[in-house]
Amino acid sequence: MKEIKQAPATPEARAAMHEMMAAFEAFKGANDARLDEIERKASADTLLEEKVARIDQAVAGAQARLDRIVSEGRRPELGDPSTAARSPSPFHGEEKSAFDGYMRAGAMLEVKAGLSTAPTSGGYVVPEQTERAIERRLMAGSPMREIATVRTVAAGVFRKPVSIAGVGSGWVAETAARPQTDPATLALLEFPSADLYACPAATQTLLDDALVDLDEWLAAEVEDAFAAQETEAFVNGDGANKPRGFLDYDVVADAEQEWGEIGYVASGAAGGFATTSPTDRLIDLVYAPKAQYRPNARFVMNRRTVSAVRKFKDADGNYIWQPAQRAGETASLLGYPLTEIETMPDVAANATAIAFGDFRRGYLIVDRAGVRVLRDPYSAKPYVLFYTTRRVGGGVQDFDAIKVMKFSAS
Repeated sequence: MKEIKQAPATPEARAAMHEMMAAFEAFKGANDARLDEIERKASADTLLEEKVARIDQAVAGAQARLDRIVSEGRRPELGDPSTAARSPSPFHGEEKSAFDGYMRAGAMLEVKAGLSTAPTSGGYVVPEQTERAIERRLMAGSPMREIATVRTVAAGVFRKPVSIAGVGSGWVAETAARPQTDPATLALLEFPSADLYACPAATQTLLDDALVDLDEWLAAEVEDAFAAQETEAFVNGDGANKPRGFLDYDVVADAEQEWGEIGYVASGAAGGFATTSPTDRLIDLVYAPKAQYRPNARFVMNRRTVSAVRKFKDADGNYIWQPAQRAGETASLLGYPLTEIETMPDVAANATAIAFGDFRRGYLIVDRAGVRVLRDPYSAKPYVLFYTTRRVGGGVQDFDAIKVMKFSAS
C-alpha cells in the first residue's frame, strides 16, 4: 500500500470543518426535538421532519466539501519530488522528452528511448513517472484504494495461496512423544487483471502550449474516469472482464459462513432498520468479525445510508455518528471510521447496504504494471484523442475480514 502523507490543514479545510460542526450541532437539536415528539405523540410533526431532513442535507453537504478539500490536498503535483522517477535508467531524460514529442505532435518513438509498444492495443507504454502520477492520483481519489491492499504485479493473473485452516498444534510433556500435526489447508486464489480504458481529448492548441505539463494533464483527465469505474467494480463487479466486487460473492448468515462466502447480520426488519433499538444490530455487525479484524475495521456505506444512521443514538443517548474531529480525518460510527462509497446499495429489501471489517486484510486490488497510450488525431477532429488503458484486478482475499448487514428480518 503506497502511503499518501497528510498535509497540514488549510484555512479552507478549517473553515469547512467549522461549518460541518455547526451544522451537526443544529442537526442534533432538531433531531432531539423530533425524537421527543415521537415519544410523546407516537409521531413527529411534518414540518419538524422536513426541518431535520434539511439540516441533515446541510451536514452531508458540509462533510462532502470537507472530504473534497482533503482529497484535493492529497493529490500530488508532478513537480512534487515524491513523484519524481527513481529509476536508475540512463534513458530517463530521453524517455520523457520522447514521450512528450509523441503526445504533442505524434512523433515516432524509438526503442532506445526506453518506451515499448503495446501490441495488444496499439500505442506506447508511458514513462514510469507518468504511470506513477496516475497511480498516486487514483490512490487519493478512489475510496476503495484508500482502504484496501494494493499490489503491483508483472503478470496478467496474480495467484495467492492462503491458509483456510491453520496448522494443528497442542501441548506435550518434555519427554513425551510428539504426535504428527495436521498440515494447513491451503486454497489458491486467482486475481486476473482486465483492461480499463479512458479516452481524454485535447485540442492541438493545448498540446502546442509548452507550459502545459502533459503528464499532469493526462493523469488528471483519466483520474475521475478510472476511479469511478474501479470503485463500481471493487464493490459490485462480477469478475467478467473486470475486478470482482466484495458484494458479488455468496452472502450467507454469519453463523453459517464458510470460506468463499461473506457473512451477514440481519437488520431486524425487511427493507429497513429495526423499529426498536436499531443501534443494537449495528453493534452486532461490529462484533461479527473476529477480534483480530476489529482494530483496523471500518464501516462502508453510501451517503443515503449515512443519513439514516446519523439519527441513531446509543443506550446512553449519544449519537452514534460523529463528525471528524480534525481536518484530514474521517467521520466515525460507533467509534469506527466510516468510508462513504456511492456504489454501495441503498437500504432496500435484502440489500447488503452496510459493510464492516478490515478491508486492508479483506480485499486485494491488483495493478498490472504498464499504462498504455494511443494517440488518435483522426477520429474526432479537431480534437486529439488519447486512448489510455491500464490493467486492474481485484477480489476478496480474506473472507473472514469483511461482514455485511442485510436488510431483512432474519
